[in-house]
Amino acid sequence: MNWKRLARSLAALAVVAATAWGALALWFQLAPALALALGGAWTLLGLAVALVLARTPGWRRERRLLLAGALAALAMLGWWQSLAPSHDRPWADDVARLLESTVDGDRLELRNVRAFEWRTETDYTPRWETRRYDLSRLESADLILSYWMGPHIAHTLVSFGFSDGQRLVFSLEIRKERDETFSALGGFFRKFEQVIVAADERDLIRTRSNARGEQVYLYRLRATPAQLRSVLLDYLARAERLRGQPEFYNTLTSNCTTILFELARHIDPTLPLDYRLLASGHFAEYAYDQGALTPGLPYAMLRERGHINARARKSDRDADDYSRAIRAGVPGIAPND
Repeated sequence: MNWKRLARSLAALAVVAATAWGALALWFQLAPALALALGGAWTLLGLAVALVLARTPGWRRERRLLLAGALAALAMLGWWQSLAPSHDRPWADDVARLLESTVDGDRLELRNVRAFEWRTETDYTPRWETRRYDLSRLESADLILSYWMGPHIAHTLVSFGFSDGQRLVFSLEIRKERDETFSALGGFFRKFEQVIVAADERDLIRTRSNARGEQVYLYRLRATPAQLRSVLLDYLARAERLRGQPEFYNTLTSNCTTILFELARHIDPTLPLDYRLLASGHFAEYAYDQGALTPGLPYAMLRERGHINARARKSDRDADDYSRAIRAGVPGIAPND
């Protein structure tokens, strides 16, 4: 085996990969015209360097080109490291405010709870509220998966239930600007900040089942009141951390599913890593395998009975009616819950 040739080939492949990464980073961060100009120059230089590494045994004859490539790479890394998350952007209405919380014993006060009235995805009435909860009344939690991009990708939410009838849903989402739309690929390139949204069910769940037409599934979680309280307070702690220091959203490492896994690991540190943490559409099956969903029934039945769309469309009068309707027939949930 020609080890020198293999080393040159591997170096060339690494340069090609870095070139592709840099071109995408420029595309998602800069205005289109500037991204095309700089990205085009970056790509041509990167491919030229890769070609030299792959095909020129006497690469020292191309030292100027290689030096230019090295300087460009340093400039790219310096620019990338200079990108910083911010709270100061023209945010879209539904992520314009950050959740604030105060906990005093069992008394919980939340400010900027979202309670939008969604008629369509773009037609809505904004409403932000201050709400109070008694943590001693926390008694249940439901896992919600909303499928918006095929069977393997879903948005993950958790809805907490209180014995006095109140419900509170949490969701980690991109904090998009007014002219932005979600891009899974852009989520790898610091395109978005992240935000914790707390809302009532007619907002966070209904907008998906009724306004957007996504396929939504609900599962009752098995947890003690102490475990429920721990996860809810961890959501609040994460929200307070983000309020104090903005962070970028990352499609792979910091998304709606990985945060739930992180919070669950505070309760059970032995929870295993699994591909279904990335293929979020299968996260409920992962939770079932860990004993976190209603026992005694096959997963396929839990999924079938947990599909809420038909019930959600038929019952749309008020918050209590909607919450009861989407839970009708879901295993593990009492008829009047």
